[in-house]
Amino acid sequence: MSTSRSSKLHIAMFPWFAFGHFTPFLHLSNKLAERGHRVSFLLPKGAQAKLQHLNHYPNLISFSPLLVPHVDTLPPGAETASDVPFSLHMQLAIAFNRTQNQVETILTTLKPHFIFFDFSYWLPALAHQLGTKAILYSVVSAAAITFIMVPAKKMEKDMTNEELIQPPSGYPSLTVGLKYKEFEIATVKILAEDQGTGVPMYFRITSSIKESDAVAFRTYHEVEGPYCDYLRQQYAKPALLTGPVLTETPETKLDEKWTKWLCNFEQGTVVYCAFGSQNILQKDQFQELLSGFELCGQPFLVALSTPDECATIEEALPEEFVERVKGRGWVYGGWVPQALILEHPSVGCSVTHCGYGSMWESLLSDCQIVCVPYINDQILNARLMVEELKVAVEVEREDNGWISKQNLSEAIISVLDNNSEVAGIVKHNHAKLKEVITSEGMQERYLDTFIQSLQGLLD
Repeated sequence: MSTSRSSKLHIAMFPWFAFGHFTPFLHLSNKLAERGHRVSFLLPKGAQAKLQHLNHYPNLISFSPLLVPHVDTLPPGAETASDVPFSLHMQLAIAFNRTQNQVETILTTLKPHFIFFDFSYWLPALAHQLGTKAILYSVVSAAAITFIMVPAKKMEKDMTNEELIQPPSGYPSLTVGLKYKEFEIATVKILAEDQGTGVPMYFRITSSIKESDAVAFRTYHEVEGPYCDYLRQQYAKPALLTGPVLTETPETKLDEKWTKWLCNFEQGTVVYCAFGSQNILQKDQFQELLSGFELCGQPFLVALSTPDECATIEEALPEEFVERVKGRGWVYGGWVPQALILEHPSVGCSVTHCGYGSMWESLLSDCQIVCVPYINDQILNARLMVEELKVAVEVEREDNGWISKQNLSEAIISVLDNNSEVAGIVKHNHAKLKEVITSEGMQERYLDTFIQSLQGLLD
């Protein structure tokens, strides 16, 4: 299936059934449609209504709904990772894999030039059978993928803890890595286990990369260039870069309920915290973190999910917490417009779980950055920002992953205290990096080059 360099492409999208995957795939879809390319987006039927508002080009982006097969271990009607606890995500993967026949029927009818995917290791073979190119579009950083998911790692179930945290041979960094801590080891060990699916995550990703026609990362060479080069070398295939491709919504103004509260505080004083919808904390850790925000002495806006075994955010709050922080602390349990909040002049610090999208939103803001990563790729994203780019600090944890209020408070104070040497260093480095990655037209140039590379794969 060949096409000229000026021809418009038809691209199908098939991300893992989680909103943290749907949204970056849809952001890229919008950018492709903006340039006149057609996109067919495969997703669970129930997720379509929740994503419709993010489709800025409905004349070029069409949704192809899938019926998610029932799996006995999942609650009735479960379609996405948001519908089940983290412990059942791999059971959701069984349902995800069982959509293969529906996907084949849709692709046979559509006949796209490309199918972009991430977790469906069986998809490249299906795509090639239909004469379609398969592109693995990673919503995980190149630094994380190349630390864990490369042939040089050879991850196996019986590896020692030392072997699990060892970087693969030739890995391009001596500073981005994992520590010999119980909770960090556990987040990597799980990747070598099949968790009842018969397919370990390590195999799912490495085989997907091996069988794909190219890998695409939502990054800049200026931030992760050596890791992209390492992946090209490990797999002997193209690694294409789209740039971070963050959302551009028509809603550029922050809603009054946020601005009214934020405007009560001086410039750069508010600490904003969010850990993503999938990070559900235990009640004791949730309360300890809130005590840490209280202890730091700064005004704070904390957007966290309701903790495990609690019905509401309110019942999870520490005793008399509301009275103690009245007027300077707001704990919110719903969705927040993060990028717009980070842009508000009163916000001076972002406490982030270092999910890849949040990492980029923090890097593109003027806020000081405090990292509180929870799972394998987030930990490596944090090390990239803290140890290599030197634009952030990470909260110190105990061996089991526990974060004390003192450690959280100290990390926040260290980046907001004008007399702190650490604050000066990370602020300077962050400003320099931001100047590079926000240079005029940079994102658009990356996208144009990316599309040219796709067209080159069809020649």
